[in-house]
Amino acid sequence: MAENKRDYYEVLGVSKGASDDEIKKAFRKLAKQYHPDLHPDDKDAEAKFKEVNEAYEVLSDPSKKAKYDQFGFAGVDPNYGAGQGGGFDGGFGGFGDMGDIFDSIFGAFGGGSRSNPNAPRRGSDIEVSTVISFMEACKGTSKTIKVTRNCKCPDCNGSGAAAGSSAKTCPDCGGKGTVNISQQSIFGMVRQTVKCSRCGGKGKIVDNPCKKCSGKGIVRKTEEREVNIPAGIDDGQNLRVGGGGNCGANGGQNGDLYINVTVRPDAIFERDGYDVWTEIPLTYGQAVLGDEITVPTIDGKVKYKVPEGTQVGTIFRLRGKGIKKVNRNDRGDHYVKVSVEIPKNLTKDQKQALKDFEQSLENKNYQKRQSFFDKLKEKFK
Repeated sequence: MAENKRDYYEVLGVSKGASDDEIKKAFRKLAKQYHPDLHPDDKDAEAKFKEVNEAYEVLSDPSKKAKYDQFGFAGVDPNYGAGQGGGFDGGFGGFGDMGDIFDSIFGAFGGGSRSNPNAPRRGSDIEVSTVISFMEACKGTSKTIKVTRNCKCPDCNGSGAAAGSSAKTCPDCGGKGTVNISQQSIFGMVRQTVKCSRCGGKGKIVDNPCKKCSGKGIVRKTEEREVNIPAGIDDGQNLRVGGGGNCGANGGQNGDLYINVTVRPDAIFERDGYDVWTEIPLTYGQAVLGDEITVPTIDGKVKYKVPEGTQVGTIFRLRGKGIKKVNRNDRGDHYVKVSVEIPKNLTKDQKQALKDFEQSLENKNYQKRQSFFDKLKEKFK
């Protein structure tokens, strides 16, 4: 039920005075956290994901946010609280809404005016999320994205009027959406510009509204879009699909669609920019004697010759084996960091063999150790 909804600011975990950037940042974090791809068959996560998207849809739209801040859910959901009576209807007499009050004030001091209500207006942008694997980010992929957006009503072509009829210019305001009135104030008779009450500030009247869109000219539609994700995209980056957002009004262009990409971490590879890092454990014998090892890369397995005497923390570089740079042909590098695993659970014979081997070594076999003790002697002589 609508009455059980949580406050949209509470849903996103931001304060009422949060900036647009703070709201967007909070949305991205929660959208990643509850994304259905990360929680398959989890109804609770799915419900929270929808709740987060609903909150962001309102708070990211300046017009909807203003109405929500003023009237709560009743300002953005006409069905909220239906049948409970009262509300704000008629509460402000002839003023309409608070925007009219401010218009009246500015109108009284210099004749302020509203913009043309019938001028083309660009649609708002939409932001959605998708989750891809590490290898998909490296190689590029194609994803089917579900997008719910405002579309021009196909039955009335956005006019709001039923077939065979058309919207007509409001006779009270002449299509301006505002009317001038004179009103007595403490300063005397002042001239004010207010929203036209007959057309609601739209400048047009629809006598026979379209049944499909109820005269709004727009319908909500869920679409599936095939989106190409380029090779090299990183976690948290956005893809822009021009014109993929909500439809414009009065012939205005559509908003854009932004796809926020989350990349799942990989069990073997770690990314640093366009470089890839892998840590490979060597045995004691491999580090001492050297060996040819197999190195996994994003292109498959490659052979690499580890020189004898390789030390812990040594880093090898495989040029051009990293991630392809977005919309470019060059690539980063692949770095292999070596760790040496010290053997455990040795037998008595193995321990003795190791002691015999250790006793056979000379100072020249341990250059770092010898250098350390030489410095120690110099410091405390």
